[in-house]
Formats: sequence, structure tokens, C-alpha cells
Amino acid sequence: MSDSLVIAGKSYASRLLVGTGKYRDFAQTREAIDASGAQIVTVAIRRTNIGQNADEPNLLEVLPPDRFTILPNTAGCYSADDAVRTLRLARELLDGHALVKLEVLGDAQTLFPNMPETLKAAETLVKEGFEVMVYCSDDPIQAQMLEDIGCVAVMPLASLIGSGMGILNPWNLQLIIDRLQVPVIVDAGVGTASDAAIAMELGCDGVLMNTAIAKATDPVRMASAMKKGVEAGREAFLAGRMPRKTYEASPSSPTAGLIGR
Repeated sequence: MSDSLVIAGKSYASRLLVGTGKYRDFAQTREAIDASGAQIVTVAIRRTNIGQNADEPNLLEVLPPDRFTILPNTAGCYSADDAVRTLRLARELLDGHALVKLEVLGDAQTLFPNMPETLKAAETLVKEGFEVMVYCSDDPIQAQMLEDIGCVAVMPLASLIGSGMGILNPWNLQLIIDRLQVPVIVDAGVGTASDAAIAMELGCDGVLMNTAIAKATDPVRMASAMKKGVEAGREAFLAGRMPRKTYEASPSSPTAGLIGR
């Protein structure tokens, strides 16, 4: 791809961001991420060891920070205080690393974002110098509020985390894309490569996924498919699709100069 994804002033060739959970082991994690071409990988600090447990395997040995941009996230946090505390720990573990993914969940069944707590945590983190990418609802008003706070990217869900249901409300996503200046990255709900392509065709700046790859029958092959889906969707967006003509057919070949006329 000739154009880059820019987040917090840094350019990335890949517009696919991937998670590191739910794989069989760290070896499969690395193989799938290599196949995806992703440069940004997100890590659940509460669930994955990146140095806080000295006697356990360390993910950073498999995904070194000099090769990948590690994006610590607050998966499993249900309050602003827990999320802020978790990301402060991540910054210590990653030697002052500022780029983080904030998510504050509302309940354990839907994993839907708790937006009041998300906004509260975002304000605190931005004031403390974090570069905040934030998981949020597909509400354009809330997304605008997060941008106004100073978040470097907003990440509305396509559908529930881990559901694989795809993009359930493209109209809300389009409103967010049209209003915001910071990158809009679809986060949660993608199930297959066509979902990723649709998100990119809408004009999203990127797609983040985990379960869709990790729980595929062949995660490495699915990672490769997702890479292609994101690239194809982005190229189609840049090309500009033909207008929809609900009640009008248009022949593919010229109608002038036909034989016999």
C-alpha cells in the first residue's frame, strides 16, 4: 500500500492491528502475526505476561518491541480507576511507552463499553501524557467527545467483542468517519476477511481484531486472508466505487456503433 496509517505522529504501512490472546501458544501467536503483516499488536496487561511475572514465559520474547509496536490494553477492566492503574503499570513495564489502548467494559456478558467510565479514564490518561486509542460505542457524539479530550484514535465496535457478527451498523460508523479528524479503527466483531474489507471500504483507517484470527480453524491462513481483505478494502475506498443506480441498468459495453445499426 502506498499510503500509511498515521497514529500519534508515527506512520505504519499496515492498517491491520491484531491481538495476541486466544492462540494455542506463543509460537502460533508469532506465526499468525507474521502472516497478518501487522505492525501494531495489542496485549491485555491483565492476562498476558510482559514482565510482571518473572517466572512465566514473556510475550515480549516472541514479539520484541524493536520489531512490533506493543499496544497495551485494559481488557478486563470495568472502571476508570482500574483502567488507569493498569496502563500506568504498562508504562512502567515498557520503559515509558505512551501509546495505549483504553477499554472500560460495562458488563461481562456483552463486553460493551461503559462510556461514562471510558470518558473519565481518557481524560485522566491524556492529562498524564498517554497517547490514547480508545474502544468505544458506535455513537458519533461519544466519539467526538473522545477526540475533543485528546485521544489519538477512536475504535468503535462493529459488533460485540468475539461475536464474529461483522458490521451491524455501517451508518453509525460512517457518521463517525465523516466527523472525526483522528483515525477511526473498527474494533471488535469482525469475523472474516469480507468484514474487514467492508470496514475499509466505508473509509475506516484500520481494523483491529483478535478472535477472528485466533479462533479460525487455520489461524495463520486466516491472518493472511485478513491482511488481503484490509488491503483490498482500502484500495477500493481510494479508487472510489461506482455510483449505485437502484432503478437503472447500465450496459458494460458501448451501445453506439453496434453491428446492424
